[in-house]
Amino acid sequence: MRLPPDVLTFLPPQQHARPLPAVIGEALRAARLRAGLRQTEVAKLVSISRNAYSRLERGLMLPSVQTLFRLCTAVSATPNELLGFPTSLPPGMGATAREALRRRVRLMDGRQALALVQLLSNVR
Repeated sequence: MRLPPDVLTFLPPQQHARPLPAVIGEALRAARLRAGLRQTEVAKLVSISRNAYSRLERGLMLPSVQTLFRLCTAVSATPNELLGFPTSLPPGMGATAREALRRRVRLMDGRQALALVQLLSNVR
């Protein structure tokens, strides 16, 4: 598979020095507090026990993929955020990313452009 040159200008995600359960637990707690929810409320929303949710927040276990997505919905977070990846581009990369996106949009045919407009109309 050939990668477009503009994809190669972005840095890969940094590797975590801490174990993944600890990274997810810390991000999950921060997102829950930001959402103004208690552990019991989140556990009920994602259909797990409060004890299991507590273990997730303390970094003692990993959620399944299904549970991770339900957690994202419950605490209004993205999977990237809960997995510890940055939610924004590194400094100075914004202009590069915008120009790469412009180049790709210009290469779209009408059908692809319509699909993009429909996709973006559903974004909050």
